[in-house]
Amino acid sequence: MNAPSTIAIDGPAASGKSRLGDSLAAALGYCYLDTGAMYRAVAWAALAEGLDVGDAAALTALAEKLLIESLSPTVLDGRQYTVLVDGRDVTWDIRQEAVEKAVSPISEYRGVRLALTEQQRRIAVPGRMVMVGRDIGTVVLPNAGLKIYLDASLEVRASRRLQQMLERDASATYQAALDSVLQRDLKDSQRAEAPLRPAEDAIVLDSTHLNAKQVLGMVWAIIEHGPWNQVDDG
Repeated sequence: MNAPSTIAIDGPAASGKSRLGDSLAAALGYCYLDTGAMYRAVAWAALAEGLDVGDAAALTALAEKLLIESLSPTVLDGRQYTVLVDGRDVTWDIRQEAVEKAVSPISEYRGVRLALTEQQRRIAVPGRMVMVGRDIGTVVLPNAGLKIYLDASLEVRASRRLQQMLERDASATYQAALDSVLQRDLKDSQRAEAPLRPAEDAIVLDSTHLNAKQVLGMVWAIIEHGPWNQVDDG
C-alpha cells in the first residue's frame, strides 16, 4: 500500500491521539514518536539537576544539550516506547507526578520548543514515521504527507482523562479530570509559541462517538483512498 512517509497527528488533551499514533505506526510498520514524552524528558532532567522551572535560559540550555531518543519498546513492561535521555532509560521516570506538574510551564518556553523541534525533525528524517503532538502539522513537520487533527468533546475527553488518572490514583474524580483538561486546553491554545490549532491542510476527525478501533479504521481508509498530501518531507 502506498502510504505517506511521515504522518503528523495533533490534537488537544485526551483526544485519543497517542493511542491512534501507536496503533497506526504498528499497523504500518512505522516508528512512533510521542513528542510529549520529549518535553517530559526535559522536565525530568531539569528536576534531576535541581533547576528552577521558572528559569527559561537554564532550561533552554538543558534542552539544547540533552540527547533524547524514542525507540521501540526495549522492555516488555507495558510501555508504548522507550525514552532515553543521554542513554539512560527514563520511560517510567517521566510519568512521575512531579514531572507532570513541571512539564506544562517548561513546554511554553520558546527556546525549549526550538531545541526539541530540531531533535524531532532529526528523528523524522529517515521517514516511515508517525509523530504525535500539538504542533507537528503546523510547526515540526509542515510538509508531512498526512496531517490528522484529532478532537473530541470536552466531556468525553474529561472522561478519558479520568480513566488515566484512576490508573494512578483510585480517589481521582471527574471534576479533577475536567479541570485538568480545561487547564491544559487553555495553556495549549493561548501560548505564544506554537499554539495548538489544526494545520490548514489537516484532516479534522472527531472521536467523540468513536472508539479507538473505529478511529484507526477511518485513518486507514484515508491512507488507502485519500485525500492526503503529495508533498512529503520524509
